Amino acid sequence: MLEKGWNPRLPAEKLRKDLIEINPTASRFKIMLDKVKHHAKQSMNDAFDYEKQKWDKSHKVPDFKVGDLVLVSTLNFKNIKGPKKPNNSFVGPFAIVALHGTNEVQVESSGELENKHPTFPVSLIKPYKPAVKELFPLRSPTPLTVPTVEQNEGKKIKVIKERRLREKIKENILSDIKIQYMKMNGWQNQKYLTQINSHEDLDMREGHKPEYVYKCALNCLI
Repeated sequence: MLEKGWNPRLPAEKLRKDLIEINPTASRFKIMLDKVKHHAKQSMNDAFDYEKQKWDKSHKVPDFKVGDLVLVSTLNFKNIKGPKKPNNSFVGPFAIVALHGTNEVQVESSGELENKHPTFPVSLIKPYKPAVKELFPLRSPTPLTVPTVEQNEGKKIKVIKERRLREKIKENILSDIKIQYMKMNGWQNQKYLTQINSHEDLDMREGHKPEYVYKCALNCLI
């Protein structure tokens, strides 16, 4: 390569025009590289075809539809209370609400799974088959409790209203206590309200100590 100025990894068009013939060593090296590249490419194609054949033989395209009842695997669930060993491997049944392509489904979850994301891959669900009464006479059917959207929204709105009402009442009580406290002491400076625990202020207010009333009220409300 150094003698003739041609890199066998490059095309033959890069060969110098003033050369009479290619070095035999470089020519054999180029032939070897071409054979190795062809063998590697053929091996990769054979491996790809073999894996695809295995996948097509064992893989089944899911045929879920909207409205079907399915069971969801609890393999990745961490919000179920109690020990994991006696828990069921699948929970449900849940109704399918929507299909996201061919690999994901969205279910209507309820109960302990209400706060979990409702979209699951098809590898973690399986069709629900009701129990045959003749084979399992003592098995009781699982009731389906699917919450409605209106009940959930009404419950959230009620909680938010109660929380805002408590905060408003708390603010009104605190403002009334501050006003009464400042009237009793005749102070217009707000810094005395934040320096209740200092010993200098206690000495200045010796004889009448309404700061204890303000402090106790704050401790009860906070």
